Amino acid sequence: MNKEFKELYEADIARYGGKSDFILRLFLRLFRREQTAKNAFSRRWYHFFFTALRYMLHIEMWAPTKIGKGLYVGHPFCIGVNPRATIGENCNIHKSASVGQENRGKRKGYPTIGNYVWLGMGSTIVGNVTIGDDVLIAPNTYVNCSVPSHSVVFGNPCIIKRKYNATGHYINNPVPMSDPEKEKDIWCGEEEFLRRLAAEESAG
Repeated sequence: MNKEFKELYEADIARYGGKSDFILRLFLRLFRREQTAKNAFSRRWYHFFFTALRYMLHIEMWAPTKIGKGLYVGHPFCIGVNPRATIGENCNIHKSASVGQENRGKRKGYPTIGNYVWLGMGSTIVGNVTIGDDVLIAPNTYVNCSVPSHSVVFGNPCIIKRKYNATGHYINNPVPMSDPEKEKDIWCGEEEFLRRLAAEESAG
């Protein structure tokens, strides 16, 4: 078996704690299969079936999109992710969420989303912006600016509130990250977070 596929797919399924249904497992399997296919014939084969399922679920998500392991798709329907966007590990994407490009102006481009990010139902992220690690984007929130790590974001225009463990009880059953040092840095502890936040604020 393709080792890359096995690692990604098993990590995705582990996020559901054994409660994923058949359609969801099939969606994730076909997505990761096309993403990791080693030859053109296999890629076209998986692409055909994955495209059919995408149309059925009204999900605009393409295999070339860089999405880290531990992907959780909640209520998979009417989700749009630009193929040039980047999404990190242990992220949740919920119904009607959109990750899209901006075609003009200073934010022209595509979002880069970090690890442990929760995208609520109906939330939208657009443009060349960076979303940090441990960020909760509330339902129906419009984000067209960069968001620092450890933040809760809500509203339109969006309001950003810094909070350590912002995704606590939202990112369930996370899998170990590919980079243990990065994970250790994300979960540095609230005291260290407050020290870093004070340093940021004093620096202006």
